[in-house]
Amino acid sequence: MLRRQLLRFAPGALLAPAAAPQAPSGGKPKVLYFTRSAGFVHSVVARTGGALSHSERIMTEIGRRDGYDVVCSQDGRVFDGDIDPYAAFAFYTTGDLTQPAKDGSPPMTPAGKRRLLDSIAAGKGFIGFHSATDTFHSQGPRNEIQREVDPYIAMIGGEFLTHGAQQEASLHAVSNFFYKNIGVPSEGLSFTEEWYACKNFAKDLHVILLQETKFMQGDAYRRPDFPQTWARMHGAGRVFYTSLGHREDVWTNPLFQALAQGGIAWVMKKFDFDITPNINQVAPGANVLKS
Repeated sequence: MLRRQLLRFAPGALLAPAAAPQAPSGGKPKVLYFTRSAGFVHSVVARTGGALSHSERIMTEIGRRDGYDVVCSQDGRVFDGDIDPYAAFAFYTTGDLTQPAKDGSPPMTPAGKRRLLDSIAAGKGFIGFHSATDTFHSQGPRNEIQREVDPYIAMIGGEFLTHGAQQEASLHAVSNFFYKNIGVPSEGLSFTEEWYACKNFAKDLHVILLQETKFMQGDAYRRPDFPQTWARMHGAGRVFYTSLGHREDVWTNPLFQALAQGGIAWVMKKFDFDITPNINQVAPGANVLKS
C-alpha cells in the first residue's frame, strides 16, 4: 500500500504543519526533547539563528495538541540538573554525548548519562527518533554483533550499523500496537527515507514495524528483515524507538506524526498495551548482518 493511500486511514487528530512554540506552562507534564549532535548533525535538528529546528517545532506542536509541554535542549548539562519534572525524554542525537561537539554545545557528563538511564529504569519514559541508535556506540568492531553493549544501547534496544542511499521502501506492521489505540493501519506501508540498518537488538523487543529488505537497493540491506520500530521495558520505564525521521518531509507526514504522538503517549503511560516480546517470531534473522 502506498503512502498516499495510507494517509486516508490516519487518525483524526493528526497534526498540521508546526506552529511557533508555546511557552511552557506550570501545570502540564513535560517532555525533554534532546537534540545534541556529537556526530553528524541532521538537518531536522539543526538550528539557524537561534530558532528552534524543524523537528523541535513539530515536537512542540505535538505536545501542545496532546496536553504536555516540550522543552527543547542541546545542552548536555541538563541531566546534571533537576530532571524530576520531566515525565519522558525524547532523543534525536548522534555520537558520544559526553564528548565535545562541533557546535560547541556543552556535553553530557558521565554522571548525567547514569542519571538519565537510572531515571528511565525507575519509571520515566523514553522515545528515540532515527539517529538515537547512532548514539553511545558499543565497544568492538562496528560490523559485528557485540556480546556486551553500551548501557544506553541496552536501554534503547538496538544500535545503528549503517545505511544505504535514500529510497522508497516498505514496512510491515507486525503488531496492532497503535492501530488499537490511535488508528494507525496495520496494512503494509512505504516511505522515502534514509533507512537505518541496525544490530545488537535486545531479546525482549516488541516489534511494531519490520523493515522489508527484499526489494531494497544497496549492500546495507542484503540481510533478513529486521526491526524498524519497536517498544520495550527498561526496568519500570517504557521505551519506544523508530528509525524514521531523517527527512523534513517525513516529519510533516501525518502517519509519522501519529507514530510519534502515540509513542510519546504510551511512554507517558496514557494508555496500556501488551508488549510481550515478539522479535524471535517476526524477525528471527534480526541479528544476521549479511544474507
